[in-house]
Amino acid sequence: MDYSRAVLIEPRSAGDPVIAALSREQEAELAAAHVAHPQRAGIEFVAGFVDGRPVACGALQPLGDGIGEITRMYVRPAYRRQGLSHLILAALEELAVARGYHTLRLETGRYLTPALHLYQSAGYRPIPVFGQYVGNPGSVCFEKSLTAVEAA
Repeated sequence: MDYSRAVLIEPRSAGDPVIAALSREQEAELAAAHVAHPQRAGIEFVAGFVDGRPVACGALQPLGDGIGEITRMYVRPAYRRQGLSHLILAALEELAVARGYHTLRLETGRYLTPALHLYQSAGYRPIPVFGQYVGNPGSVCFEKSLTAVEAA
């Protein structure tokens, strides 16, 4: 990551125009791979800006019983491999702790090697597919306990 550039990560609502634009771009990429990720109620977004430009986002949504799901992780292509996904993920983990979650889960595609590396390097461990991802052979799911994050 080029830390000489100004990076800002901040919460945004699901209806925010920045989130809408980034979500449309993500959906277009996923549609090319025939993957659908519908947005559900209770979702909370964070957006990442570099030099004032919106370039990344991610979301947290409740699954119930102290468990949240990381979803909608996206970085515009020109800004990938600069560490922004790590910053977005860390912000979502902080939000999850603030919301009282003890566990985070997520799904990604088997073919998304950078995403697989991101989640594993951030302490997420493989779990069986869950929820809407059951039966999707392209899905890989992960989970992370936040109790260690809270203690830190």
